[in-house]
Amino acid sequence: MRRFAETAEAVAGTSSKNEKIRILAAYLQSLPLEDAATAAVFFTGRPFPRSEEAVAAVGGSLLWQAVAALSGAPPDRMAETYRQHGDLGEAAAELLARRRPGPGLSLAQTAAGLRRLARERTQSGKLGVLTDLLAADSPVVAKYLIKILTGELRIGLKESLVEEAVAAAFGRAPDDVRRAHMLTGDIAETLRLAAAGALSSARLRLLRPVGFMLAGAAETAADLAAAFPGGAFIEDKYDGIRAQAHKHGDTVKLFSRTLDELVEFPELFDPLASLPGEWVLDGEIVAWRNDRPLPFTELQQRLGRKEADLFLPLEIPVRFIAFDILYRDSELLLDSPLERRRRILEALLAEAPAGVDLAPLAHARGREAFQREFEAALARGNEGIMAKSPRSPYIPGRRGRYWLKLKRPMATLDVVVTAVEYGHGKRRGLLSDYTFAVRDGDRFRNIGKAYSGLTDEEIRRLTGHFLEHTLEDEGFRKIVEPSVVLEVAFNAIQRSTRHDSGYALRFPRIVRLRPDKAPAEVDTLERVERLYRSQGWS
Repeated sequence: MRRFAETAEAVAGTSSKNEKIRILAAYLQSLPLEDAATAAVFFTGRPFPRSEEAVAAVGGSLLWQAVAALSGAPPDRMAETYRQHGDLGEAAAELLARRRPGPGLSLAQTAAGLRRLARERTQSGKLGVLTDLLAADSPVVAKYLIKILTGELRIGLKESLVEEAVAAAFGRAPDDVRRAHMLTGDIAETLRLAAAGALSSARLRLLRPVGFMLAGAAETAADLAAAFPGGAFIEDKYDGIRAQAHKHGDTVKLFSRTLDELVEFPELFDPLASLPGEWVLDGEIVAWRNDRPLPFTELQQRLGRKEADLFLPLEIPVRFIAFDILYRDSELLLDSPLERRRRILEALLAEAPAGVDLAPLAHARGREAFQREFEAALARGNEGIMAKSPRSPYIPGRRGRYWLKLKRPMATLDVVVTAVEYGHGKRRGLLSDYTFAVRDGDRFRNIGKAYSGLTDEEIRRLTGHFLEHTLEDEGFRKIVEPSVVLEVAFNAIQRSTRHDSGYALRFPRIVRLRPDKAPAEVDTLERVERLYRSQGWS
């Protein structure tokens, strides 16, 4: 594990994508096959492969207890160290720095220890296993064990780069590795297949999610006309939860775009199970009432509930709207053109029960036709349209020009920064996460938080400014004088109790700094309310 940690530190120490791949590939190549397979899983930031249902079930509180027990640090020092780093693993490495390293852990011992952790059912039992693991090696190994358990390595290593490193280590084509990993959901198995030259033998496994095909963005109907001169299939873009439905035997499972299982919509399982055969569908779970879609904020109330609420399905009914099919009755359909996949999907859903719908499909060609379809989708209460090439294959996990989305235009807001937080990775030590507000009379009301859109130089310059204009220092987070004005864009406005404005911007991103505007000139809460109502959600 010490070589694993050293490799992770080296990966974190470079911003070059190619160098990260080179470092990781050399490390994987140097290991025995099973150790390389284990290391590949850990480098995806997971204790277990994505395809497995095993979970460590260890929260931050338990990790903190283990670090406290091993370091002997008082609570105030632990809290201050965490505020300085904003990362539990980094904080643990500092707190454990004076502790004598243990005898060392091999990759196999670490994997076995993590599986023991997953099997433990009591908090005291988990704490014992966790403390033994963290004590068995050096502070830097403890740091990465914690990062793996929290699912955030924060070394600038995306899963796609791990796939490329596996390809480089064994002399395989990156696309072949990506496809095998997508089908198996197991980077360890994919590495073994790459080592054996058997990537083509990978097969899709039902009830295990695969990556979703993603869409590029278009700004106008003219963009769509230019991208699809021969015309395109048109579907409404729904404001729901993208979901993948699998049926194997009599079992149905739903998975989110993050490949997590969705269990919050039990009323969908029986209708989906009634569809014949075995299949994998791509679609959207949409809240629906009185023949119209409801806004995502309504649907959001049903997410993350640990216990079923008998009344929510009645208050916020949902539908599964299917628009693609990836697999049916032993046939993998990823390479089939969309027009054929659509015919297969229509046949499957010919007599679909209530709760399962086939997404309506139109065909448009030319700017005026695309514009008409777009305006009609907005009138139906949806976000916009999806334009898709009839010849497009289904390419999991990739965003390209086969599918383009045209969404409801939203105005930008001028806001003022009220609080800042330190970033991670290459932005460690820089105040790069900004909470911002709008005016409400003579007060500012927070409405969102963003961290993307500014250049590295702008962030460095603003860090100095915010340090000089801090009103309240909370360590990792600082309350600052409301003096920096930003222009932010967003996808929608939703009701929220998270911010004192009562609203939150959905997917906010910084467009630019507005040094030409004073804080007194930022947008008002009244304008936010008008924009919210204009969405037709009130």
